[in-house]
Amino acid sequence: MGSRSRVEIRRNGGIQTEHPMSDPQTDVEYNVRNTVSPELFDEIIGEYLARSESAVQGLRGFTDIYYDPHSQQKLDVWGISDDPRPVFIAIHGGYWRALSRHHTAFMARALDSEGIATVTVDYGLAPETTLEEIVRQVRAAVAWVYHHGAGHGLDPDRIVVGGSSAGGHLTGAVMVSGWQRELGLPETVVRGAMPISGLFDLRPLVDSFANEWLELDIERAHGLSPLLHADGPGPAAVIAVAEHDGAGFLMQTHRFHDAWAEHSPCDLLVVSDRNHYDIFLDLADSTTALNRALVGLINGLAEQRSPAG
Repeated sequence: MGSRSRVEIRRNGGIQTEHPMSDPQTDVEYNVRNTVSPELFDEIIGEYLARSESAVQGLRGFTDIYYDPHSQQKLDVWGISDDPRPVFIAIHGGYWRALSRHHTAFMARALDSEGIATVTVDYGLAPETTLEEIVRQVRAAVAWVYHHGAGHGLDPDRIVVGGSSAGGHLTGAVMVSGWQRELGLPETVVRGAMPISGLFDLRPLVDSFANEWLELDIERAHGLSPLLHADGPGPAAVIAVAEHDGAGFLMQTHRFHDAWAEHSPCDLLVVSDRNHYDIFLDLADSTTALNRALVGLINGLAEQRSPAG
């Protein structure tokens, strides 16, 4: 469960200097690892795992489900009941090269108390897995929930996707249109979205330390940037970012909100007194603005349900 992730965390945590081929200013804007101390970083990542393990204790669900035969990636389902529940698909961060679904279930108990199920998703990690393939896998996870969720206590008409950091980017990748039909999905399969502290224009990363493992060029970065494809109606969204986030993440969140709000219901939430890493944990606390915004987004879908298919 954790050996791969813990090794990757330490590697990710070691990003302290600029990559020889990167732009120094871009590195400052996007290296959020340097916005917190090493001790605080380790503490928060440890909380992801410990609180996730605690949150799912005693919850009904299904584990270790292969959602994509090609990649053999897995997902877990938590917080089901006798009747189909709306579902929050939680996508982990880690700059596309670290962490796992086991770090991303900490909100499951809080959502269960609201009558909402949680699905946590693994995806292949860079550099062994290309970013195009990571996006494909996450979209395949959404397709699995839509096609098979009803048999696992989930309501396919009420799918909300969210994630933090790299998970915010991957949330954006399922918000945009153009991929659903190939997977046998309606364009409206994702009914709501909450990207948190995400990146939506990957072109700056071509000249950053992160390209050491992303290996992008400008053309590929353009194709993988949700901001550059946010040109039509999509799901209602709450687009969130931490007050003390990295400069690049703050800027891109505002830009993506402005673009999405041109055609779809969209709120911007800047969470005070939070950093790039601890903002995600607010989903586990029903007294926080982030949790209440997510619950409100999901509960609002009950009034606008459409037939599955």
